[in-house]
Amino acid sequence: MSYTNTIDESNVELGQRSKGQLWAGYIISAVPVLFLLMDGIMKLFKPSFVVEPTLKLGYSESTIVPLGVVLVICTILYVIPRTTVLGAILLTGYLGGAVATNVRVGSPAFNILFPVIVGILLWTGLTLREPRLRPLLPMKS
Repeated sequence: MSYTNTIDESNVELGQRSKGQLWAGYIISAVPVLFLLMDGIMKLFKPSFVVEPTLKLGYSESTIVPLGVVLVICTILYVIPRTTVLGAILLTGYLGGAVATNVRVGSPAFNILFPVIVGILLWTGLTLREPRLRPLLPMKS
């Protein structure tokens, strides 16, 4: 029995990725990456404007630094080309936790939707940079 890849690379036109799509992917990816790195690094230093909202969300102060470490590591994995899909998957989980936390405490709609928007930007940028992912998405061209 031979293993066959579920993604038939002959159907993915790798040469069809334009420089415009590639650059758009990098630019779109840069927006959430910069935000997530800034958020993660701020969690490592724990200024009061980070600690107070985290406590209001129901987390103890002792969880702030570990959350920052996880966020920075996941974001770095997203930035490294060989691990970008893993990083995107891990960041999706992290952002899902942010959505769940905000829903649980009854935050305003913006606070609930912002992590969703960040996730959409992460995956949109990645899909523009990596055309082999396109067949996995349930969208028609």
